[in-house]
Amino acid sequence: MSQNIKKPDWDNYFMNIAHVVASRSSCSRRQVAAVIVKDKRIISTGYNGTPRGVPNCNEGGCPRCNSDSPSGKDLAECLCSHAEENSIVQAAYHGISVKGASLYTTFSPCLICAKMIINSGIEEVVYHKRYSIDQTSLHLLQQGGVLVRPLLTEEEKIESGIQ
Repeated sequence: MSQNIKKPDWDNYFMNIAHVVASRSSCSRRQVAAVIVKDKRIISTGYNGTPRGVPNCNEGGCPRCNSDSPSGKDLAECLCSHAEENSIVQAAYHGISVKGASLYTTFSPCLICAKMIINSGIEEVVYHKRYSIDQTSLHLLQQGGVLVRPLLTEEEKIESGIQ
């Protein structure tokens, strides 16, 4: 018997996985993840957090994350690596090229991550939510020839009247 099973489209499939990956983050401020995809296959994932061997944010590892600094301030004090950075570095660590890939991220990239994305050869960035200080980074990604597009979840499309 044939059943009509509603599967998510590829974009929502990979973004849903990114949200699960974000749950691995121990950052006390924001849980962010990135999933790098090539030929509809996941080749790397990353989430924000302290470097290997350094205590996690929730263990006191990052002084900025454990302070009351407002979002976007004192970023030079943050010891954490961003999700996009970790996904690119994780691929490099295992000898996997990300050239020509797409990156799905739960938040739009910051400026430093945008530069890494361009230089790594990633061709597309799909993000769920806007990062508060991303205007320059989004412009730079577009200048660097990276396709950038937001992705609303099915529920968000329904709520906003978009079909």
